[in-house]
Amino acid sequence: MPEQATDDSADRGATDTLARSAADGRPTEVTAAGIARLAGVGRAAVSNWRRRHADFPKPVGGTETSPAFALHDVEQWLRDQGKIAEVPARERVWQQLVGHPAGAAAALRQAGAVLLLVHERPAAWRQLRGAADDTELTGVLPAMLESVLAARLGPEHPVRGLTRAALARSAALVRAAGDLATTDGAAAAYDFLLGRHLDANPRQYTLTPPGPAALMAELALGDGPSATVLDPACGAGGLLAAAREHAAGDAATDPGGAPDTAPPALHGQEADPDLAALTALRLALEAPGAAIRVRAADTLRADAFPQLAADAVLLHPPFNERNWGHDELAYDPRWEYGFPARTESELAWVQHALARLRPGGTAVLLMPPAAASRRSGRRIRADLLRRGALRAVIALPAGAAPPNNIPLHLWVLRKPGGPTPPVPHLLVVDTAAAAPKPEPGAAPAGGRDKLDWQTVRATALDAWRDFDRDGGIEEVPGVRRSLAAIDLLGDDVDLAPARHLPPPAAAGGPAELARVHDRLTATLARTTALTPHPAPDATAPQPPAARWPLTTVGELARAGALVLRAGGPGTAGPEGGPAVLTDHDVTGGLAPSGTLPETPTGTPPEEPVLVQEGDVVVPVLGGGTTARVVDAATAGAALGRNLTLLRPDAAALDPWFLAGFLRGTANNRQASSYASTATRLDVRRLQLPRLPLAEQRRYGGRFADLAAFETALRLASRLGEQLVQGLHDGLTDGSVAPD
Repeated sequence: MPEQATDDSADRGATDTLARSAADGRPTEVTAAGIARLAGVGRAAVSNWRRRHADFPKPVGGTETSPAFALHDVEQWLRDQGKIAEVPARERVWQQLVGHPAGAAAALRQAGAVLLLVHERPAAWRQLRGAADDTELTGVLPAMLESVLAARLGPEHPVRGLTRAALARSAALVRAAGDLATTDGAAAAYDFLLGRHLDANPRQYTLTPPGPAALMAELALGDGPSATVLDPACGAGGLLAAAREHAAGDAATDPGGAPDTAPPALHGQEADPDLAALTALRLALEAPGAAIRVRAADTLRADAFPQLAADAVLLHPPFNERNWGHDELAYDPRWEYGFPARTESELAWVQHALARLRPGGTAVLLMPPAAASRRSGRRIRADLLRRGALRAVIALPAGAAPPNNIPLHLWVLRKPGGPTPPVPHLLVVDTAAAAPKPEPGAAPAGGRDKLDWQTVRATALDAWRDFDRDGGIEEVPGVRRSLAAIDLLGDDVDLAPARHLPPPAAAGGPAELARVHDRLTATLARTTALTPHPAPDATAPQPPAARWPLTTVGELARAGALVLRAGGPGTAGPEGGPAVLTDHDVTGGLAPSGTLPETPTGTPPEEPVLVQEGDVVVPVLGGGTTARVVDAATAGAALGRNLTLLRPDAAALDPWFLAGFLRGTANNRQASSYASTATRLDVRRLQLPRLPLAEQRRYGGRFADLAAFETALRLASRLGEQLVQGLHDGLTDGSVAPD
């Protein structure tokens, strides 16, 4: 389910790792990550302060690996050092939230209600803020909050517990939240606090990423107005927010649209009472003028909107849920297409979505791929097809949404009975197959961990719009196809797109295979030309091995002949960040393929270590013998984890000489340490001979030739594998003749 709490037993008073406090009078505590946020620096800077400043506050709690410090002492130290003039208002409110004795979720509910009051009735808040002392403030506030909540969210709103007793301990938080709304705006302030809360509790909430959420809204709402949108498992409201943004975007870009077009009414239901309250406040602040109705209850067992006939339903249901109400709901009228098996909770959610649509309304659900093929659900899938309710199954690439290791599906459903009779066809789309394939040795588009979401979105939307308009679609092998429902009603009623899409021409067809063949031939010729000889005359007597005076990388670093940097730190800014050179890329001779992690909400981006042309990069784990000289194409990438960068002084060290000697087997053996599960290289212990720069360049030229030969071998191997697999596919699908 989108942004849904995944642990019903989780302590609602749990705080995040940034700050902690106890109700027994101890001071509020803050970790190194929290200090970094306060000062607007990266965590590495805080570690440096602790090492370099003897007067840095001592830990008062936490653990050895994650110590906690007294917030008051840290603030005073930062002021004394000139690191901050004052703690930012939003950080102070956040620290009050996570240190609240009632817990962060309860405190956020209180702060959000105050922010809504400031947003809806600013004059009343200003009068109350200026005239009341703490006792009077918390005494009259409950009635004011209830009034604005009921007016904005309806009398059955989920934002409960705002009593005089509950608010008595929150006077400082209430005032700080109101002041923050005055400076930042109520909606922006709540967005910051809620985003920080969700980021701080990643195991408690399953979030639907913005990309899939926006795609689902576009598929369900289309280009026409929608008066009512429902998410029956709304979590933190990501799908409903996406629906609001889509409707607002349509109104802004439609030159012929009515300027006073009302935003859609947003209905949501969530089993977790705390999360339902936080979601209701979010939507009320983000969607001014929209009717917001959010209820806290188990949707399948206690539907809060039994009479609703929505224009669109957006839903990311909980997957593989066994305790969904199978025994209690056997005769529920929602099972119009068949009673779901205990193991088919997703099909129960499918039928609930259809039951809450108006005739002709559209539902889009994010589903696990197993729901399209499990035998226990085949009768329900068959009836959905026969009656034209299931219109499309769209496969997303793995990583589009959690769980990130499997390719989830989007099911597009339309309730029969609308003005347009249902077409007995099903659209199947595989968006992953539409992404361009990288050349051998190149990084995937957008990085190995980053999807080409624009291609995914365009593939899904173009296919659905054409199919929905025309009732059919032009087939694209491997990507999209329209199937008659009768052809799918076999024994299993398997609707997985991969089962029904004709494969694309092998490796792009005979023309592409010919291109790969030509590249392989040229690469093999280059490999032959680059094949090194062990010595000019291998038969002549060889002199004894050279005995040079040696130095270590650590000694060279202390002398200033090179700079050592460890990889790993760094986060992406608002505009993204550079690709990351990973240890896998270094050992495999590949282009940078990683991505920087996103910057946590409210935290400044942490600068990564960027590689430059001529740097030498060495993996420190795994026990291999690899050292890579950074070329112009790789320069500018961020240095990944488990890598060490050596930046030589060009007047003292040749980079190819440095990299070549670092790869020596004996050199790596003497500089490695062995643990029970891994081998770690101590780069500072690696040895190099002391040679004049001219002699270094002689060796460096030889090492550069070896690197070119190694690169050609790797490319030949990849091209050979591509050609062999392409010919196997072509011979088996008939696109290549055997002679």
